[in-house]
Amino acid sequence: MWSLPVIGFLDRLSRPFLRALDPEDAHNLALKALRLMPRGRPEPDPPELKVRAFGLNFPNPIGLAAGFDKNASAPDALLRLGFGFVEIGTLTPRPQLGNPRPRLFRLEADGGVINRLGFNNGGAAVALARLAARSREGGIVGVNIGANKDSVDRTEDYVRLIETFSAVASYFTVNVSSPNTPGLRNLQQAEALDELLSRVIEARERVRARSGQTPILVKIAPDLTLPELDDVVGVARQHRIDGMIVSNTTISRPSSLRDREKAKETGGLSGKPMFRLATRMLAETYVRTENAFPLIGVGGIDSGATAIAKIKAGATLVQLYTGLVYQGIGLVGRMKADIAAALKRGNRDSLAAMVGVDAADITAESWPT
Repeated sequence: MWSLPVIGFLDRLSRPFLRALDPEDAHNLALKALRLMPRGRPEPDPPELKVRAFGLNFPNPIGLAAGFDKNASAPDALLRLGFGFVEIGTLTPRPQLGNPRPRLFRLEADGGVINRLGFNNGGAAVALARLAARSREGGIVGVNIGANKDSVDRTEDYVRLIETFSAVASYFTVNVSSPNTPGLRNLQQAEALDELLSRVIEARERVRARSGQTPILVKIAPDLTLPELDDVVGVARQHRIDGMIVSNTTISRPSSLRDREKAKETGGLSGKPMFRLATRMLAETYVRTENAFPLIGVGGIDSGATAIAKIKAGATLVQLYTGLVYQGIGLVGRMKADIAAALKRGNRDSLAAMVGVDAADITAESWPT
């Protein structure tokens, strides 16, 4: 059994070494280490951390965001480390090298990361074989899908991936918000998103008889204007999607950034510097959805307190990635303990009572800069 002290010990041993490496080399090495990790069981989660969303039962609300395990290399090892769910990808139909290196930059002084990876992945066939091989393992593993950079019909790429992975995906995330594939964010515009979701839902229904009703989520950018967000939420509600993820990385650069030199790098910024913007967009989305579907909050989560803030802003579930770079895998256990303690202090027996309680107040604040 993988206890919190054991995970913390391994964490403290490995983190200085990994941080000394090039960010992308460190990431690849971490994945290799996970694949070699002995099998074990995580400590059971407190029952009050259980969440039901999108028709799925999550043992706890903390997920690993897409981008870490792009090719489904180690989803079960990650689940054993205590995540309530893991999202693999972003996957494209055909293998894709992504942008030239260097393309991943740590902003150490800010607790942030800039990436311009460009959907680098081994393609659908590689990930499908791995997910099919672990299909009886259980656990919630979502599949984040995107389009090849040179695709003639990007919408068709999403359709093909729905059909390909429907039998092995716990849920799908339709990624239309990465800033690193030119023109991809245009799919968030009302007319384009309407067509995309129409075809994606149709594809899901075509394979429903053999695969069941796989939830479909849409992941949006934090850089939308509020009128654009109105359109996105309106289209999402019209198509009765199962949920939204708020948000992807930002192309903005907050005035508070201290590492001004690396801040000049092109790409999406994640981590602590985008917490306020992503949380504001989460709250704005929550008030617009009117409980039509659940939200996953992402962006700047690096503690139990920031996870709780996301939940109070409207998130039913949360995801992290960059926080692990600076806090290590022990962060997951600490977050769960903090959330359970917060529930106890508030005399709540589930997270549902906390969801969105601060959303209206957040939307009245001045806009993050």
